[in-house]
Amino acid sequence: MSDAQFNYQQLTPDTLLNALESVGIRPESGLLALNSYENRVYQFQDEERRRLVTKFYRPQRWSDEQILEEHQFALDLEDADIPVAAPMQLNGTTLFTYDGYRFAVFPSVGGRSFEVDNWDQLEMVGRFLGRIHQVGTSNPFIHRPTLGLEEYVLQPRRELENSTFIPMHLENSFFSDLDRLIGVLTSQWNNQWPSIRLHGDCHPSNILWRDGPMFVDLDDARNGPAIQDIWMLLNGDRGDRLAQLDTIAEAYSEFHDFPHQQLQLIEPLRGLRMVHYMAWLAKRWQDPAFPRAFPWFAEAKYWENQVLAFKEQLAALEEPVLSLTPQW
Repeated sequence: MSDAQFNYQQLTPDTLLNALESVGIRPESGLLALNSYENRVYQFQDEERRRLVTKFYRPQRWSDEQILEEHQFALDLEDADIPVAAPMQLNGTTLFTYDGYRFAVFPSVGGRSFEVDNWDQLEMVGRFLGRIHQVGTSNPFIHRPTLGLEEYVLQPRRELENSTFIPMHLENSFFSDLDRLIGVLTSQWNNQWPSIRLHGDCHPSNILWRDGPMFVDLDDARNGPAIQDIWMLLNGDRGDRLAQLDTIAEAYSEFHDFPHQQLQLIEPLRGLRMVHYMAWLAKRWQDPAFPRAFPWFAEAKYWENQVLAFKEQLAALEEPVLSLTPQW
């Protein structure tokens, strides 16, 4: 079936409950929908009074092998005493199927927001990122993709061209600036960077805080350069980002060699994410959750701002690369 034919419309409350009961889990509370768009994620309490979370994977996004690789990476991290939301193994597996939907069950790992401007928290996150990458270096993903231009800008470019979202009066300037950006990204991208297993989407909202960090949502895990898991934690002006980077790098280096040479990829990676994000919203627009959550995406003002964002990113790509003195 295509995505249009097989989506979340049949994922009713009864289907959810029956799916969980099929693997021996009986919810005693209601299913509370958590903030997730790509998948459907629910928190509940079972008859043993355990707080659990179940994730129903978006149909046809990942293969079984790719989902199981995500699970194995989380379990590898857990085995290394790294705080990560890892799936539960039930009846010898972590991936289950019910009525055509694939799902997994996780312990609930609540916490407060990670404070990116808290230097102590940032240092601890840097230390754990070094440990995550130490594990990620051991062996690559076989079935999951490697971060690159085709998935993040070339395919999205085609997706946007075939969409009807971009206002007609902006089409020429939008695609002209987009193509300029893609040209610069292509010239600055180098597939020769060492590639390791990554969290893949390590932005502050995917780090919860209790007594320390808890890394959640490895749904975008893939192979790629280590700096991908670092650059999204940087914010503010150049001085702020250098100070944050210095804090992360010193802590990270306690467990893994910090990828100093990959600092030149920070702005290209930001450009890749920018283009990929727009196309992701366009591709998912038929899912009713997306118009509700992102109503501004269909407004002309959003696309006018994207033209300006392209110009700003092109300027950022010409600025001197953030650099630190390597620690020996």
